[in-house]
Amino acid sequence: MPNVDKAPETLLEAVLYFADEEVALAFVANLRWPEGEQTCPKCGSVNSHYFLKTRKVWKCKDCKKQFSVKVGTIFEDSAIPLSKWLPSLWMLVNCKNGISSYELGRAIGVTQKSAWFMLHRIRLAMQSDSFSKMGGDVEVDETYIGGKARFMHKAKKERVIQGETGWKGKTPVMGILERGDDEKPSQVRTQVVSGNSGEILDPIVRENVEKGANVFTDALGAYAKLRDEYKHEVIDHAVAYAEGKVHTNGLENFWSLLKRSIKGTYVSIEPFHLFRYLDEQSFRYNNRKDTDRGRFLNAAMSILGKRLTYSELIGSQLSKI
Repeated sequence: MPNVDKAPETLLEAVLYFADEEVALAFVANLRWPEGEQTCPKCGSVNSHYFLKTRKVWKCKDCKKQFSVKVGTIFEDSAIPLSKWLPSLWMLVNCKNGISSYELGRAIGVTQKSAWFMLHRIRLAMQSDSFSKMGGDVEVDETYIGGKARFMHKAKKERVIQGETGWKGKTPVMGILERGDDEKPSQVRTQVVSGNSGEILDPIVRENVEKGANVFTDALGAYAKLRDEYKHEVIDHAVAYAEGKVHTNGLENFWSLLKRSIKGTYVSIEPFHLFRYLDEQSFRYNNRKDTDRGRFLNAAMSILGKRLTYSELIGSQLSKI
């Protein structure tokens, strides 16, 4: 774990602190090898290497291969220095409404395309790996992400908006929120789903929520079978938005934050990438009680073992299938 006492507390401090490339390299090295024992990613040799100061890489004495601190992290194969990567990580995890690739590109002096790629790599580090089930009081709700009909050209509106509700042509997203208390804030999990039927939503609830929990949903029929394993209570939004503790207002608040960041910062998101923006917003929401430094360190410690290539990001391999 990095030295928390020396970690910056504000964005200004982070920019100044990581401006020295050697300091930034030492910070990431400490994340990778907290015990100070560098391990060769090629052959697995421990402390059998020497550091090449001119290239800022290590060379293994056993396999003769060179490796950098970026190997095996979200920074791998990136020519952008860590002095720009780490402040970028700070900004994304702490800006409540996110940061656009245009804004980041101007701020750190890279192209918009490079900034866009960087932000998606950072979102990968913000992805939650929790497999524990939620319990206690749990809210379940769904929403739809897409352009509003009143802002569409008439031709596009006729093409994508179908039905009275106008959700056809949008991307459905499901959320599950475990209500918190004075010691632990509410936690949310989200995912893109293919529809709002019981066959799709019901199994997701059972996979993420422990049996016997209090589950609160709206009147959507897809949740009707949850009563066999849960204390399922329904709030009909056509009648009221809350009846005592029976409501989904926690998730409604999260949807509001999510859509505000999309509309105000990102403007337009391809459905193919939507899950990455869900990971970003969920991370900030789940760590909202932490400090800026705490959120930064939390995300920084998740950079290992996660790699995203540009071809994977744009789905070039899928287009060949």
